Amino acid sequence: MKRCMLISLLGLSLALCPNAFPLYAQHGHGGGAALGPSGAGPSEAPGRAHANDIGNGSVSEHSAPSVMASKNPSSVLDHNTQLSTKLEGLLGLSGPNALSTLKTDASGFKNFGQFVAAVHVSHNLGIPFAELQAKMTGSNAVSLGKAIQQLKPDVDPKNEAKKAASQADNDVRDATS
Repeated sequence: MKRCMLISLLGLSLALCPNAFPLYAQHGHGGGAALGPSGAGPSEAPGRAHANDIGNGSVSEHSAPSVMASKNPSSVLDHNTQLSTKLEGLLGLSGPNALSTLKTDASGFKNFGQFVAAVHVSHNLGIPFAELQAKMTGSNAVSLGKAIQQLKPDVDPKNEAKKAASQADNDVRDATS
């Protein structure tokens, strides 16, 4: 009797609030874990980047998290002049080759979000970008926090990485809205 009543209540809930219980089988993924808006990965706050591994999640093609996770910075920079101009300014780049230099600087990072956060750390802490880039790219690459710790041991690397991640989020969000 209790079982029948429970099933009836569940059926009634589904009938009255069909969006309250997502039907994961229709999304074409296994596991049944809660997913973000596109079903591409764990649900996260839009644009939220992580201090040690900036921008891992990808949500949709035109969203801030997708831009942060992009592995093709040249494309992002080509299609977003507002963001390109901001990053050029933070790095002190100007002239006809500024965009080309920016694209070269962005290559080698794990994703675009990590690059943007590194630009902010360089600007915020006065660390030459080339030194930060050398630590974070290549075969012995370290996280943003570890690079800060190695290059500027007198600051709180975790706090500075978080601050840069937040600034990177804001830049991308402003440029994509």
